[in-house]
Amino acid sequence: MDKLIVEARNNTLWLTINRPEQRNALSEEITLGIAAAIADAGRDRSIRAIVVTATGDKAFCAGADLQSGSSFQFDYSEPNLAYANMLRAAHASTVPLIARVNGACVAGGMGLLAMCDMAIAADDAVFGLPEVKVGVFPMQVLSVLQRLIPSRTLYELCLTGELTDAHEAKQMGLLNYIVPRPDLDTKLAWLLERLLDKSPSAIRRGRYAMRRIEAMPFEASMSFMESQIGLVSMTKDAKEGIQAFREKRKPVWPGR
Repeated sequence: MDKLIVEARNNTLWLTINRPEQRNALSEEITLGIAAAIADAGRDRSIRAIVVTATGDKAFCAGADLQSGSSFQFDYSEPNLAYANMLRAAHASTVPLIARVNGACVAGGMGLLAMCDMAIAADDAVFGLPEVKVGVFPMQVLSVLQRLIPSRTLYELCLTGELTDAHEAKQMGLLNYIVPRPDLDTKLAWLLERLLDKSPSAIRRGRYAMRRIEAMPFEASMSFMESQIGLVSMTKDAKEGIQAFREKRKPVWPGR
């Protein structure tokens, strides 16, 4: 599918939206493709991270393709939508996702950003939820944004529809790092290197656990995590990691 480039590079799956002339706007085909690729990555033990990005230097994702005339046209007999299912796939993934924000990130693009665990952006990228300007609202996007952005800031973004810059987006909690555009891939490689040398099984189970406790009250969360630490300590990675620490050597992860 040329509108979505899916490629594996050094234990990392790259998902690249390839519609620069449409500011990398989403289509149902693309959202279905991203969801399927994320699910497939979870079954491939060689994939240790997923990078979500886009071609060009103008836009990361402009959200729905309003020029197509088919945006917000729904089959109301279907209880689930393609975009929501993409967010569900990201939420359920045990493979960490990193957003490489190469340009404007607005509307549905903010959902792509928020569904990822970490994010690096070019310092000239802009961010926003302008849906109210065309008479709609970022309904599905809010399901993933509300855990990242303080409530009053999120209301302002939604109700005014105004854009904000990368530095303000980082202050909101949307980004880990902002770098000059020429340094975007260097910083991404640095972040991936810090992730890929760690225990694969610890990361898989850890991301699973972190996502599960998001909506739990404290006591339910603590009880769940009590069970998880017992399980993760039984993995071959845990045994290898502790043995390597004792022997003062670098671990060789079995990944199980």
